[in-house]
Amino acid sequence: SNHIFKAGCFLSGAFPSFVLWDTEELPLCVCVCLSTGGLFPGDSHEYEVFRFALAQNQDIPKLVPQVDMVDTSSSFAMTYAFCSQFSKGVYAIMGLYDRRTVNMLMSFCGSLHVCFVTPSFPVQTNNQFVLQLRPQLQEPLMALLEHFYWTRFVYMYSSDSGLAVLQRILDTAAERSWQVTSVNLDSLTEPAFIKLLADLDYKKDFQIIIDCELKRLNYILNLVKQNLKNYHYILANLGFLDLNVTEFQKLGPNVTGFQLVNRSDPAVQKINQNWKNKHHTRTKYTGALTYDGVSVMATAFQNLRRQRIDISRRGNAGECLANPPAPWGQGIDIQRALQQVRLEGLTGHVQFDERGHRTNYTLTVMELSHIGPRKIGFWNEKRGYVNTAIYRPMQEEFYNVQNKTYIVTTILEAPYMMLKKNHEQFLGNDKYEGYCAELAAEIAKHVGFTYRLELVGDGKYGARDPETKMWNGMVGELVYGKADMAVAPLTITLVREQVIDFTKPFMSLGISIMIKKPTKSKPGVFSFLDPLAYEIWMCIVFAYIGVSVVLFLVSRFSPYEWNGEESDDEDETTPEYTNDFGIFNSLWFSLGAFMQQGCDISPRSLSGRIVGGVWWFFTLIIISSYTANLAAFLTVERMVSPIESAEDLAKQTEIAYGTLDGGSTKEFFRRSKIAVFEKMWSYMRSADPSVFVKSTSEGVIRVRKSKGKYAYLLESSMNEYIEQRKPCDTMKVGGNLDSKGYGVATPKGSPLRIPVNLAVLKLNEQAVLDKLKNKWWYDKGECGHKDSGRKDKTSALSLSNVAGVFYILIGGLGLAMLVALVEFCYKSRIESRRMKLIDAAMMSTSLGGIAVAGGGAVAGGLGVGPSGLGGENGRVVAHDFPKAGAQGLPCMSKAAGLGLSSTGM
Repeated sequence: SNHIFKAGCFLSGAFPSFVLWDTEELPLCVCVCLSTGGLFPGDSHEYEVFRFALAQNQDIPKLVPQVDMVDTSSSFAMTYAFCSQFSKGVYAIMGLYDRRTVNMLMSFCGSLHVCFVTPSFPVQTNNQFVLQLRPQLQEPLMALLEHFYWTRFVYMYSSDSGLAVLQRILDTAAERSWQVTSVNLDSLTEPAFIKLLADLDYKKDFQIIIDCELKRLNYILNLVKQNLKNYHYILANLGFLDLNVTEFQKLGPNVTGFQLVNRSDPAVQKINQNWKNKHHTRTKYTGALTYDGVSVMATAFQNLRRQRIDISRRGNAGECLANPPAPWGQGIDIQRALQQVRLEGLTGHVQFDERGHRTNYTLTVMELSHIGPRKIGFWNEKRGYVNTAIYRPMQEEFYNVQNKTYIVTTILEAPYMMLKKNHEQFLGNDKYEGYCAELAAEIAKHVGFTYRLELVGDGKYGARDPETKMWNGMVGELVYGKADMAVAPLTITLVREQVIDFTKPFMSLGISIMIKKPTKSKPGVFSFLDPLAYEIWMCIVFAYIGVSVVLFLVSRFSPYEWNGEESDDEDETTPEYTNDFGIFNSLWFSLGAFMQQGCDISPRSLSGRIVGGVWWFFTLIIISSYTANLAAFLTVERMVSPIESAEDLAKQTEIAYGTLDGGSTKEFFRRSKIAVFEKMWSYMRSADPSVFVKSTSEGVIRVRKSKGKYAYLLESSMNEYIEQRKPCDTMKVGGNLDSKGYGVATPKGSPLRIPVNLAVLKLNEQAVLDKLKNKWWYDKGECGHKDSGRKDKTSALSLSNVAGVFYILIGGLGLAMLVALVEFCYKSRIESRRMKLIDAAMMSTSLGGIAVAGGGAVAGGLGVGPSGLGGENGRVVAHDFPKAGAQGLPCMSKAAGLGLSSTGM
C-alpha cells in the first residue's frame, strides 16, 4: 500500500503546517527541527533544503513537513515544542540546536528514547539517540597543524562549535609546549577585533585558526583581508568552497581550509543543478548535511518496513513531562535502524559509530591561490593527512621574461646605489655602483632578462599622499606602470604590500643605537690591582693583621711554643724560656704564607698550626682567583661605553637621543606599547631642544659633535655603514629594537614576481648576499673590519700594563736601603753611648787603685762575645767570675756585674 508519512518541523518563522495520514492510519512521524537561533534569520537554508530533499527523494511517497515555530535559544519554547511533537506521536526529530538548549534536548531524547538527527555542530556526548551528521574537526585540524609544524598560533573560536576543539588544542599544547592564544569571537566587537589584529601584527603572531560558522567567517575574512599577505589562516570549517573569496583571492592570501562536499562528483553536481534551477543559488555544506539526514531517515524507515518491525504508535503517545518519564518502547528500534544506515550522500560516506558520531569520512584540504581555491590534500581516519599538492612549472608564468628589457627603478643611497667617481665616462648601468647595483645584476643573471637602471624622479621611496591618495616615489612608479621592478633599500610594509608585491627580504635589519665612540681605557699603572675590588684588598689587609695578632696571642698562651734554655750560672738551676713568635715574627710568617714563599720558623703548637692552616687555605683561594682574572685585566684594552642598550638610554637623562623626524623609526616609537619604548617616546616628544633631526646626515653630525651627549636611533644597516666611514668615531651599541626587511618590489601580478623571488632565495642560500654586504660595508670600509686587530691587541703585554709592579720593586729596594741606613745610625748611636759608659767605669776603677790583670780572663769571666754584647738572640747573659779571681780582687765584683769585657770596648 502507499504510505503517506507525517512530518513535523520546529522553525523560527511563519510556515504552514501540513498533516497527512496514510490509508492504514499508521502515523509514522518524522519531526524536523530547524532553528535560526540568530544565525539564520527568516527562511533558513536548511529548511529549504529539507523540503527540496523530500521532493527529490522518491523513496518517501508524499512526505509533507509539519512546521512548528520555536525559538531554539529558549529552553521553555524548545521544551514545549518537543513535548508537543512527542505527544502527537513523532518517531524521530531532525533539526538544529542551540548551545543553550542542546543539553535539554539530549536529556529528553535519552529519557524518552526519541532519536534526534542534526546537521548542527557536533558535541561530545555518549547519548546514542543523538545522531550527528556533521563530522568532528579535532583530528583533521591536529593533523594539519603537525603538517605545517605550527607551535605558536592564535585560535579564534565561536562558543557553539569551538569549545571541544579548544580543549583538544590546549591538551596537546600542554604535552608539546605549544604557545596558543585563544580568542572568543562571541564577545568581540568590530573595534575590539581590529585592535586585536593590530596587536597580533605587533607580536608577529602570523598563524591563526578561525573556527566559526559561514556567515561570521565571511564577515571576519572581510575584516582581515588587509592582513592576508603576511598571515597564514586555517579555517576550521567544512565549507571552504562556500566562502566569498572572490574579492580577496587576487591578493594571493595564505588561507587553508576543509571541504566536506565533493563538488566534482557527478551525483552531487546533478543535485546541485536541480537545486540551482529552482532557487538560483548554490547549496552550502549545511544544506548538504540536511539532505543526507533526510536520506538517512528514509533509508532507516525503509529498512524497518522491509524487516516488518512493528513501530506503530496508536492513540495518545504519552506525556514527556510525566514523572517518571515513560520512554517509547519502539525508540530503540528506530535508533538501531538509523545507526546502521550506510550510504553515499552529498557529504561522502555516511556512517555512525555507537555514540552517534560520524565515522569513516573523508575531508578535502583546500588552499586559496591567485586563480582560486585548489585541492592540496585530504584527510581520513585510516591514513591521516595526505598531501597531494602538485605545483605547475613556473616556466608557464614567465616564459617571455627573457625577451624583454625591464626598467628597474632605484634611488641614490650609499652604499646601496652610488654614482661612480668618473660616471660621466660611462653609459647606462655602468655608471652606477653599490650593493643594489650588483644585486640587480645578479638577479638578472639568474632569471635571464635584461634591464635598465633609472633613478626615481622625485627621489622618494614611496608613500601615499593623505589628500590625493596617490603614491609617490618608487612605489608610485610601480603602481602606475612607469617601472617594472624596484631594487633599492625599500622596506617591506603592510601599506606597500597592499599595492605592490615584494620578494623575500634580501637584507634583515632593525632600529639600532648610534653613539660617539668612546676613548679606549688602557690599563693604569696599578692595573694589576683591578682583578680584585678595592673592598677585597682592604679586607685582605685587615685579615693579614688579624691573623698575625691571633698567631702572636695563641703562641703566647700555648706552652708548646716556649723553648727552655739552661743557664750558664752554676748556682742557678732555673732554665730560661724563649718564644719565636713575637709580633714582628708573626707578621713575617703571615706575609711569607700570603706570598706563598714560606718562612724559617713555623708554629709547633696545635693552635698555632690551626691558625697557619686556615691562613694558607685562605691565601690559596685568594691568590688563585687573583691569578685567574689577572690576564684579562692586563691584556685587554677595554672600551667603556656609557650605554649598552635601549634600557640604559631610558633610565638616564644625561645623554639625549632622537630619531629622524617623520620617518618609520619615529612611527615605531609612537605606536609602540612596550614600556621601555613608551618611556623613550615620552622623553623624545617633550625634549627641549628637539632631539629629532631632518636627515640621517644631520643626525650623524650631531652625534659626532655632541661629545658623547647625543645618541641617534636609525636603521642598523646604515648604522653599520657609517661606523666604517671616516673619521671612524661612531659605533653601534646593543641589539636591534625591532625587525624588518628590505625587498625587491614588482607590480601586482607581474610575471617577474616569482622568478625574482626565487633568484633572491638562491642568492641567499649561496651566500652571495653576505658577500655583497661584506664587500660594501667592511672590505671597502675606511676603518678596517669590525673584528680586525683584536688578536694583536691581546697578544702581548706592554710596559704600561706592568709598570706598577716595577714601581713597587724599586720602591721596596729604596725603602730597604733607607731602613738599613736608619738601623746603622741607630746602632752606632747606641754603641757610642755604651763605650762612653765603659770608659767612665774603667776610669773609676783606675782611681780606686784596682789593678786589672789578665784582661782576657776578665773577658772570659764576663762571657761577653766578640760583638761587644754577648748572648744569643739579642739577649744579655750574665756569668759569675771565677772564685779565685773574686777572692783575689774583691773590688772587681762590682765591675763584674756590668758584664763588660775588654774586647767589647
